[in-house]
Amino acid sequence: MPPEGGDPDSGIEPGHLPNGKNQQDEILKADYQNNLKDSRALVDLAKSFEEDLEKDDRFVLSLSSLKKLDDMEKLTRRIRGRLKRS
Repeated sequence: MPPEGGDPDSGIEPGHLPNGKNQQDEILKADYQNNLKDSRALVDLAKSFEEDLEKDDRFVLSLSSLKKLDDMEKLTRRIRGRLKRS
């Protein structure tokens, strides 16, 4: 009887991709690359937000600034979710 997830005809071990690489390792690599990309986007958004704050009046917060805060929060949640899953 073949091990769980294995296909006796294909010769692929469970937890491995058809190219022979470990599936978990490939997921971690992809998560790492996505975390780098999202963290760069987060830094760019934070810099842009800071510039908006500097040019806005102290009593006024623009809608675009609020949108940037929401976007930063979404990026942070995505990064945190991937890190927790690792």
